[in-house]
Amino acid sequence: MMKQLLILSGKGGTGKTTVAGAMTHLFRAMACADCDVDAPNLHLIFGNAGKEQRKDYYGLPKAHIDEAICTMCGLCSEMCRFDAIKVGYTTRVDSHACEGCGLCEAICPQDAIEMRPVVAGDLRLYTDLEKGVFSTAQLRIGNGTSGLLVTEVKKQMIGAAEGAELAIIDGPPGIGCPVIASISGVDMVLIVAEPSISGLSDMERILDTARGLKAFSAVCVNKADLNPRLTDNIVTRCREREVPYLGEIPYDPEVVRVVNRGLTLAYSECPAGVAVREIFERVAELLYEGVVE
Repeated sequence: MMKQLLILSGKGGTGKTTVAGAMTHLFRAMACADCDVDAPNLHLIFGNAGKEQRKDYYGLPKAHIDEAICTMCGLCSEMCRFDAIKVGYTTRVDSHACEGCGLCEAICPQDAIEMRPVVAGDLRLYTDLEKGVFSTAQLRIGNGTSGLLVTEVKKQMIGAAEGAELAIIDGPPGIGCPVIASISGVDMVLIVAEPSISGLSDMERILDTARGLKAFSAVCVNKADLNPRLTDNIVTRCREREVPYLGEIPYDPEVVRVVNRGLTLAYSECPAGVAVREIFERVAELLYEGVVE
């Protein structure tokens, strides 16, 4: 059965994707996914990810008005709590504001409104005999079904990577619906924290979310030497919560140069690369030595 390792952080910019890319190479994972569907960027590390397959993703339905039937009575505009319908020379629906609740369809006296599915994003699947399977997606602007799309990204990866032993998942930032969808069904969550007050708070929130979903979690700190005191605070909190603390990655200007060349830290001899490999060894112990239930 395929194991799933999810990399999370409380916000963007902590180094989550950089760590996820390195873990994918170090584990030689034949399945990976980028579940940050609002701003996916793991593909930038992989370069040519293989043969691409794309398909439309349909989110929640939106209101569509048949102008030939509409009498412009204005009832739909008056009752829409999202202010998504405007009546002027025609009755127009702002698709970005429409939440698909269906009230306008229900109350229209002329039956001029119909809820229709719309394309909310696109699913992308890359396959390569040597690199394996890479699943991701891009949500279109103004669509709020990112949690559902994350679930589809994971399903697509699992379906295409039959026989793979391990999947590495680069999760979305925060603790909202996309994060909850990404945690579902994984074997382990690796939280990449940063040594700041907000970073400590972000880590606590993700640990609470993962615990509520009964997901095993561990923590590492990126750019740990920028604030040793707060790094110590993170270590202390992990100890108090009985959460495995797997190590520290130093601030290293070489990381930017490595990533800009389309490479990962997996085999770099810079200080950050060495630290990531040490964390990888500890993650592997947790995943494969019966610690993760």
